[in-house]
Amino acid sequence: MEILTDLLKAFAVGGAICLIGQILIDTTKLTPGRILVIFVVAGVALTAVGVYEPLVEWAGAGATVPLTGFGYLMARGVENAIKEQGVRGILTGALTAASGGVTAAVLCGLIASFLAKPKEK
Repeated sequence: MEILTDLLKAFAVGGAICLIGQILIDTTKLTPGRILVIFVVAGVALTAVGVYEPLVEWAGAGATVPLTGFGYLMARGVENAIKEQGVRGILTGALTAASGGVTAAVLCGLIASFLAKPKEK
């Protein structure tokens, strides 16, 4: 029964984040790229003020999978790198923490570009 509760929490939080994105798309003139940046920056900002960590602990993947989770991951990476490397960690921490996700995204995009048959409009 505990797994069902965890799944429901993740679904509720992830769905709420997606709902906010859909509302922004429908009601503003923001481009999808700008909305994506807003979500990543919001994840960093919420991590910096200490709000996102409890949400991640409570909702799990519902908070770490959306783009706000990517911002959270980068902020945590910088925080850990500063503890280990000092000021140099500001430059390397985010990239080190997010390198796996970025690599996966680039490789999936590359594979999709080989498999897709683009057509002129």
